[in-house]
Amino acid sequence: MATPAFEEIVEDFEFLEDWEDRYRHVIEQGKAMEPLDDALKVPATKVDGCASQVWLHPMIDGGVFRFDGDSDALIVRGLIAVLRLLYNDLPVAEVIKVDAGGELARLGLNDHLSAQRSNGLRAMIERIREVAQEKA
Repeated sequence: MATPAFEEIVEDFEFLEDWEDRYRHVIEQGKAMEPLDDALKVPATKVDGCASQVWLHPMIDGGVFRFDGDSDALIVRGLIAVLRLLYNDLPVAEVIKVDAGGELARLGLNDHLSAQRSNGLRAMIERIREVAQEKA
């Protein structure tokens, strides 16, 4: 149940055989993302459980879920960009139905992230799900 935008990155990853190329692609996704306004980098948007600084700013407009985010670590910015591809523009009620672990496994991320990065990724997914559940 992935978005068309997420399916595109899955296709990109199929062409990138080397994990280093995939890692670079994730980082490039993060670099291409607009930075989060400093005014939104507040305790309420900060995600605990991440090794680096992470902020997620969710927005729900007309029942459609979107979020922006930022991090001080390039790879984490890239992971935020990947999560945006997975979740943005879904109806809010659909967000909690997404099998994020299964979808991200299609990219092979689980096998190549450190334990700390994996924990941080889970914390970001949990924050997204919490917000969606509150608003659904």
